[in-house]
Amino acid sequence: MSILTNLKRPEGSWHRKKRVGRGQGSGLGKTAGRGGKGQKARSGNMRFEGFEGGQSPLQRRLPKFGFNPPNRTVYAVVNLGDLEHVFDAGTTVDEAALKQAGLVKGRYDGVKVLAHGELAKKLTVRVNKVSAAARENIEKAGGSVEELPLVAHKPESAAKAHSGKGVKAPRQPRA
Repeated sequence: MSILTNLKRPEGSWHRKKRVGRGQGSGLGKTAGRGGKGQKARSGNMRFEGFEGGQSPLQRRLPKFGFNPPNRTVYAVVNLGDLEHVFDAGTTVDEAALKQAGLVKGRYDGVKVLAHGELAKKLTVRVNKVSAAARENIEKAGGSVEELPLVAHKPESAAKAHSGKGVKAPRQPRA
């Protein structure tokens, strides 16, 4: 059995660093193992990742695609079929109830209800977005939909974060 004090790296899994330029007798003197002249003998040669010997590299030959804006709004998606299975008739469905039921996991900017599946129960749905078909289905079942405005952050935290920024202090008269 090996313990921490007896741990050894496998034989042949490492080797000493070459000490180059230490005289002719060392075997790596004069040109230090780089051969004579040429691009590879110079410092700062072209051995960077993706270099293909001057041929246009793969990352430049392939087209660019896609864009993910850093300030995009990401919604957690909930389907009507899920609401039908999880909630009882007469329940108010909001983000907190969806999280408690396990239908919304993780961090999202808001919740959107889509019309995948059927809803036969009367529910009060309070979310940030509802598709037109989902709204129609909820109201047809006798429920109601309330769309909540999307709030990026709490007003008090915004006031705290931006307090005094961009406001110049009044100049003090010289005495």
